[in-house]
This record gives sequence, structure tokens and C-alpha cells, in this order.
Amino acid sequence: MKPLSGNKTEYAAVGVMSGTSLDGLDLAAVRFRHTGHGWSFELVAAETLEYDAAWQQQLAAAPQLSGLELALLSNRFGQFTGAAVRNFLKKSGFPAELVASHGHTVFHQPDKSLTLQIGNGAAIAAETGLPVVADFRMADVALGGQGAPLVPAGDRLLFGHYRFCLNLGGFSNLSFEENGQRRAGDICPVNIVLNHLARQAGSPYDAGGNLGKSGQIHSKLLEELEQLPFYRQPLPRSLGREWVEKNIMPLFLKYPDTTPNHLRTFYEHAARQMARFFPAGTEVLVTGGGAFNHFLLHRMQQLSGARMILPGEELISFKEALIFAFLGVLRLRNEINCLASVTGARRDSSGGAIFLP
Repeated sequence: MKPLSGNKTEYAAVGVMSGTSLDGLDLAAVRFRHTGHGWSFELVAAETLEYDAAWQQQLAAAPQLSGLELALLSNRFGQFTGAAVRNFLKKSGFPAELVASHGHTVFHQPDKSLTLQIGNGAAIAAETGLPVVADFRMADVALGGQGAPLVPAGDRLLFGHYRFCLNLGGFSNLSFEENGQRRAGDICPVNIVLNHLARQAGSPYDAGGNLGKSGQIHSKLLEELEQLPFYRQPLPRSLGREWVEKNIMPLFLKYPDTTPNHLRTFYEHAARQMARFFPAGTEVLVTGGGAFNHFLLHRMQQLSGARMILPGEELISFKEALIFAFLGVLRLRNEINCLASVTGARRDSSGGAIFLP
């Protein structure tokens, strides 16, 4: 195989992302081009390979496995990922030169200098016959950082013409430029709470925000949500499921009401928390599953006076996989792909282990 140079100006890369929601493997085939004016990209093809029940069960149980069992699972998941990429490339006809795989996070305890994303990069390289970049977070954690977020490096170089980049997933996370530095962090819970409430009404999620839109705001509940100490913490900051279960969910029990009213109240809370970051008249690039929630975006826009910009559906759904493809390209070029200003590390770094087939 002809070696892939890190000094080219054009790259064809596949980004692979497995999220903690266990819904599936996101794959994005992307062409990147570097000129004297910076980077540009073309998202050529994208798909989500849904996990079957067996994979969902194995990945969910991974934190309880023995060391040997976890190592074996990492190998199997690497082979699975490699086969998925190979089939994706066959269907799309995309001439990939590089695979960049986030892997599936099992442990992330940066306070103990620990982060583990399974999906053996050597197995992916063997299955695809392509160079692979994986283990993106380990270098930053070794440098005293959180190993997250990694997406802001891509936001700066690929989407820097937007003042703000907002991703609405289980949590809302924000990335923006301030005084020559990239800043980022989690703003508030979003779909992790909204989906929980929608399931109480028999739906997996509140499509378009319509159920919540029909409800009324519970003023006492909103007041307590707004007073949670987390929201007074400066960026960078991060949220997890444990925080939601401890601080948010008990409030719905404390203030019983209808599901539409609970939803409407939480929409107001989330919209307020996000809107306070956006000056009137600025543009906010919005991606992630929550970008399809028209009511939430409408309230954010009303409260802030900022414009919520929605790209095409593929970019909304696959921006994270696209950016990991780009982080792989930067790693190959030995250029910075992890920013200390957003992770708290001692310095910027070029993270990711390179595996050759």
C-alpha cells in the first residue's frame, strides 16, 4: 500500500463515532482541502449503522467486564467497526485514504488520568486496509486535561465563520472564540431530560417540541431549575447523567404536574440557559438531534435575538463524525487537534494513535 503523506493539500477520510446513547455507529465520508485561506470540506456520504440488541447489551455492560473480557470486546468492536467502514466504502464508492475512529467510551475519569475508548485501531486497520487514527483523548488526559471536548478544534478551523457552534444532544455544548482563544463547555441538559419526559407520555421523544409547546410553565419548578449552582460555574464545565439524576429528576417529583407542563417548563429553562450566551444579532450554527426541535430553537431565538442557523440534515446529524475525520487528518499532519483552552491541559496537543495496515 502506498503510504499516506501528511503534507498533502487534499485528503479523503472517514470519521466514525459511537455515542453513549448506543443508537448506532455514525460514519461520514469527507473530502478535506487545505489552501492558503484555510480548510474546506465536502461531506460526500454519511449513514448510521444501528446497533442490534446484542451490541447494545455488550456495550452497555462493558464497564462491568473483567480486564480480559474488556480487551476481547475492544478487539471485537474494532473488527465490527472495520467491517462497517469497509461496507460503507463499498456502497458509497468513496476512495478513502484514512479512517478516524472515536471508539466507544467505557471509562472517562480524567481526575484519575483515565479515559478508555474501545475499538482496537489495529483491528480497524486490518479490516479496512487503511491507516487508522484512534485513541484521540489519551494524550490530552496525560497532559492533565479533561480529554474533552475535542470538537472545538474542528469548529475553529471548519466553522469559524460562525460566532457560535451549538450542539444539541443529550446535553447542549457550546464552542466559540473569545479574545483569540477557543472556549467551550456544556451549557445544560437537553434531550436526556426531554426524552425522559416524552417517554412518560408514550413517545420516544417530543417531535418538534409540539407536546411541550401545548403545556404551561410551572413557575416554582422553573425557579428551582434556574437556581441550580451548576449554572453559576464559568466555562469550561461539563455535565453527566449522574448530575441530571441527582439534581433535575427529583424536581419533577417535587412539583408533580402533567407531562406537557413539565416539558414546557424544561423548554423554558433550557432556552434561557442557552440564550444568555448569545448576543442579539449574532449567528449560531446549530447541530445535533435537538436541532430538529423547532419549539426549542424558536424560544432560544426569541429570548436572545440571535439567529439560529440550521445546515442541511446530513450536517446536523453527522457533524461530530465529520469533525473526527478532520481531527484524524490533523493528527496525520502532526498539527494541533486538541485545545488546552477548552480541556484544561498544560498545552495544546496533536492527539491520536496511528495504526498502519
